[in-house]
Amino acid sequence: MEYSTQYRTLPCVVVRGMAPLPNNDSRIEVGRKISLKAIEESEKSFSQYVLVLIQKNPYIEEPNIDDIHKIGLLAKISMKIKLPNDTYKVKFNYLTRVKVNEFLLIDPYFAADYEEIKGYSSDSEEEAVLLKMVLNAINEQGEFVLNNNSQINEKIAKGLDSDKLADLIAFNLKVPENTKYRYVEELDVNKRLKFILEDIEKQNMISNIEQKINEEVKKAIDENQKEYYLREKMRAIQNELGDRAKREEEIEELREKIKTSKMPKNIEEKAINELKRYQSTPSQMAESGIIKTYLDFLTDLPWKKASKDSNDLKKVKNKLDENHYGLENVKERIIEYLAVKIKTKKNPQTILCLAGPPGVGKTSLAISIADALGRKFVKQSLGGVKDESEIRGHRRTYIGAMPGRILKGMKDAGTVNPVFLLDEIDKMSSDYKGDPASAMLEVLDPEQNARFSDHYLEEPYDLSQVLFITTANYLENVPAPLRDRMEIVELSSYTEHEKFQIAIRHLIPKQLAAHGVTNKEFKISDEAIYYIIQHYTREAGVRELSRYLGSLIRKAIKEILIEGKENVSIDIKNIVDYIGKPKFMHNLADLKDRIGTATGLAYTAFGGDTLPVEVTYYKGKGSIVLTGKLGDVMKESAMTALSYVKANAVNFGIDPTIFLENDFHVHVPEGAIPKDGPSAGITIATAIYSAVSQKYIKKDVGMTGEITLRGEVLPIGGLREKSIAAHRSGLKTILIPFENQRDIDDIPDEVKKELTIIPVSLVSEVFSNAFR
Repeated sequence: MEYSTQYRTLPCVVVRGMAPLPNNDSRIEVGRKISLKAIEESEKSFSQYVLVLIQKNPYIEEPNIDDIHKIGLLAKISMKIKLPNDTYKVKFNYLTRVKVNEFLLIDPYFAADYEEIKGYSSDSEEEAVLLKMVLNAINEQGEFVLNNNSQINEKIAKGLDSDKLADLIAFNLKVPENTKYRYVEELDVNKRLKFILEDIEKQNMISNIEQKINEEVKKAIDENQKEYYLREKMRAIQNELGDRAKREEEIEELREKIKTSKMPKNIEEKAINELKRYQSTPSQMAESGIIKTYLDFLTDLPWKKASKDSNDLKKVKNKLDENHYGLENVKERIIEYLAVKIKTKKNPQTILCLAGPPGVGKTSLAISIADALGRKFVKQSLGGVKDESEIRGHRRTYIGAMPGRILKGMKDAGTVNPVFLLDEIDKMSSDYKGDPASAMLEVLDPEQNARFSDHYLEEPYDLSQVLFITTANYLENVPAPLRDRMEIVELSSYTEHEKFQIAIRHLIPKQLAAHGVTNKEFKISDEAIYYIIQHYTREAGVRELSRYLGSLIRKAIKEILIEGKENVSIDIKNIVDYIGKPKFMHNLADLKDRIGTATGLAYTAFGGDTLPVEVTYYKGKGSIVLTGKLGDVMKESAMTALSYVKANAVNFGIDPTIFLENDFHVHVPEGAIPKDGPSAGITIATAIYSAVSQKYIKKDVGMTGEITLRGEVLPIGGLREKSIAAHRSGLKTILIPFENQRDIDDIPDEVKKELTIIPVSLVSEVFSNAFR
């Protein structure tokens, strides 16, 4: 039977220490990356067909094409099971012999051009005689020379031709695998049948020799040897009894743990039943280890043990003030939240979500809360989690099953009331394995989490005493039902003054301690710290600032040790020598007033930023081109802005024909970065009006606001961050929607002192203040 496939080129799996043959199948543990990649490609693109090739030297870990026999097998993958050690158990059905003509690919997996080759008989009369001799030998000695003798006899009874029969018997011969390759490369059926007879005879000779030696040794044993043999037997029995005693001791220890763990009655009964199963299961069976792991997990979980809360709100406030500079509104909200908890003696009905850009102190706030309350702190990062079983665990029927992250965190905490931080909850996603966000609904809902269900535990677990705190960078990525269960506490960007104070109070002492340097050996001026903040970092938080300070300290250590200096002082004059040229020039005062370029203000997951918008026009038919990787909402804002300027061209003293005879191009620089949102509407309108009227826009004016076709300016979000970005960039005036006046109080005082903030309700007011 031919097994032709539509593929003339196939991925290759290279095996070692075995010789597969057609019309057989085998299960092979595959662990080498090059083979795993070949299997993956076969499943994806080649209908699970592969070439199975045999390695010449089984001890070579990474073979090249010279280390591989050119005669191999065409096979089809029929089953694949993942093992706990990241390898796979793969079942191959071997179809026919093949010859490799040429290797077309060697990385990341082998792939080869091949042709199928068939077996033949050189002499039909000789074939019949050889076949009869082989069958007689199998009938007489099959049990001793073959693996799976009964199955082979069943197949022989059904009728097989000589070619298939030779391959079937050769594959199951009890001979060393490294001697079997001759069966693979030999196409003559008669020769293969002769090989079988030779191997059977060789096995008989070996068996007879072994039997003779055993008989001679048995006769040669004297009384001393008998005594030695009996003593060794006795020692083995004693060891076995000792192992059993050890296992009994282990079982009693588990029984005691179950009784003292104070778990609920129904779970305790289940644990006792599992313990009985463990006691009756032989230790050699895999099931024994699975039950033992489950019982260890049950007894390690906290069921009643709780840490005693500190109800001193002053201590909590002092701890937060000690560890965090600024964030007054955030700390006030946390203290209010904890006050309710202390008063009611139970967790509030809402979960705190600390939302803000990276590096503003969300995680450290949660640690401070745990520290102040005297509770254990547990953190689980949810970034990249896209499998529901990561939260709820795996059912114990699966190999390598584990509990979910929630119960694993509880086990690590060792108490039923830790502060549990679920970090980066906005980074979860979902796939065909389930939606982890849906599982989180049960975790974060106080009405449900008293009976949290983990698939591994298989029983409800009480999470009602846990103080859950979540963090997020971008709330838009958090599903609405999940967001509804949380109270959002927003942490906004730090001002330059706040960053300076954090550096002085926290970052520099922390870096000095980490590098083993005293404040006498390393000094840095205030001006130098401000210079780093302004010209080397562009972030909402302080992580990059901390890294630069660490770099400065390391360079100072090098000078102290190599050049013998007693101390190193960093100031504005020598800072460039240590950390290189400035990366950012935030001050826009050096720029000139321009036509067709307006400065907008944006709010991103990393804080506020300035957003320049450029507009130009050229001969065309009145269309608009939008570039800069803009989202749909921002594109619509640009179209609205153009329509507004077109509709009011006469009022603005602009010739309307300019819009009919020209195409307009709106570009937002940094084109690789996605941008979206409606708040750039008035910025785009201002840039378009400037381009067609040839009026200069003031270099130190920034703006933000959504535009309507009637020229109204609608409110926006993130005013605090946008104002900080404007101040950081050297702008002197910002134009904001009139309805955002209520948010001006949120802007830091040092920013308000240096910015002129002008509320506007119409685009015409924007034009009045934006042009010189």
